Amino acid sequence: MDGAALVMSGLTAWQGLFEHGRLRAGQTVLVHGAAGIVGSMATQLARAAGAYVIGTGRADGRKTALDFGAHEYIDLENEKLQDAAGVDLVFDIFGGDITNQSAGLIRSGGMLVTIAGPTEARPVNGSTIDFVVVADPNQLNEIVQRLREGRLRTYIGKTSSLNDAVATFNSADRVRGKTIIRVRP
Repeated sequence: MDGAALVMSGLTAWQGLFEHGRLRAGQTVLVHGAAGIVGSMATQLARAAGAYVIGTGRADGRKTALDFGAHEYIDLENEKLQDAAGVDLVFDIFGGDITNQSAGLIRSGGMLVTIAGPTEARPVNGSTIDFVVVADPNQLNEIVQRLREGRLRTYIGKTSSLNDAVATFNSADRVRGKTIIRVRP
């Protein structure tokens, strides 16, 4: 099941941080949605690369984000995002107003990397890139190796059978983590 939860979230986080964000050890990274599927991967990968990681999200995500390796956490509903000013890289999954606010947090020469689509937000003396993940066997092999060695964890929230798939996805219950549908019993 880890493999099903790993591919898209792992590649998205990897490409956002390393390929587009050019993350280096010693940098400070702000990961939006750090308690989510992609954010938890980005948090782990950034921390393993030697970055200082600030996670953001809802209040109920604090413990999860810290468990996945965030050094700090900002509850976007009750705390000020501006307290994270001076970061080198923002990894954004939200878009909208959060992206616009995030551009002002980036120090000169920094990067705003988003998967939320094109944005007009631009850091002062920095760069913005939006991207769509692409298949890359070499990157995927590296991510799988980290999982096998225990240096990376997936975030599986719920597992259901194929027969229960429609009900699982139509449920009003908010599920954290990746939902996995088992095709075989």
